[in-house]
Parts: sequence; C-alpha cells; structure tokens
Amino acid sequence: MIFAGKSKAKKVDEKKYNILYVDDEESNLRIFKTAFKRDYNIFLASSGLEAIKVLHQQAIHLIITDQKMPEMSGTEFLEKTIPEFPNIIRIILTGFSDIEAIVRAVNKANIYKYVTKPWNREDFKAVIDEALALYQYRADKDIKIALLEKENKILKEKIEALTEQLRFYKNV
Repeated sequence: MIFAGKSKAKKVDEKKYNILYVDDEESNLRIFKTAFKRDYNIFLASSGLEAIKVLHQQAIHLIITDQKMPEMSGTEFLEKTIPEFPNIIRIILTGFSDIEAIVRAVNKANIYKYVTKPWNREDFKAVIDEALALYQYRADKDIKIALLEKENKILKEKIEALTEQLRFYKNV
C-alpha cells in the first residue's frame, strides 16, 4: 500500500523534503506519518517492492526503512536502491539488536545511521534533520562542482583563443 497522504492526488509541498518510510506494519506507518507530516512530505510503503515504485514516482531525499520485513529486509531493499538512487540518504530502523544486520547495513547498504525502536520523536527528528542537512550539503556541493566545471571549460576556451591570437601575431 503506497500512499503519501489522505488522497493520492494530494499536492506535495515543494519547500519540504520528501521522506520515504518503509515498514510492513500498518500501525508503524500511521504513527510515523502522524509524527512527521507537518515537517516533511511523507511517502509510505509497506514493502521494499512498493518502495521502489515510489522511488520511481517521487524525488525522495531520505529513506527510512524497518530492518525486519517479510519479503526483503531493510538492508536488502537499501542495497537495491544504491545503483539507481545513489544520492538518497538512508536510515535503518530496527527493533532488535542484530549486530550482523547493522554491520551489513553500514558496509553494503550505505546507511547514514541506524535508529532503534521504540524511537522518541524529538531524538528521531534530530537524526532526520542531520541526515537531510547532509543531503543538502551534498546537493549544494554537486551544484558548485558543476558550475566550476562549466567555468573551467569557458576559461580553457578563452585560453585557447588567446593562444591562437598570440600565434597569429607572432607570425605577422
């Protein structure tokens, strides 16, 4: 079940970050949405496969997924998202202390952090805000790099033109 609000036609607030929350338990989806809908655009999915569909329909900035799900674990889901969506920040939510799953998530799924259940809204919001700040920092850095590369290309073209003019005047 994929949903972003009361109706699928709900307009997304472009000033807010988009968070995809994945959990196979309906009550956890409702609790998360209720806790954070004023702060972020929340998209919900009850499985990794549904979440992948959401990723193809929405520009998502942060994925938060439960680790223990029936079809595929949160780590497996996040690993699948890396090739196509490398810039999304990833957080694992776990209700058990399976250290092997957490190590795998860190090493293979490129997670930013893991959060244990039950979570406290204020603490969890702080983690989410830190993750989104990292997302924004990286996005800003990528824009600056692109601008510098463009400037560099323009400067190279100017140097080539000036070099050609120098050759012309040397030969005159």
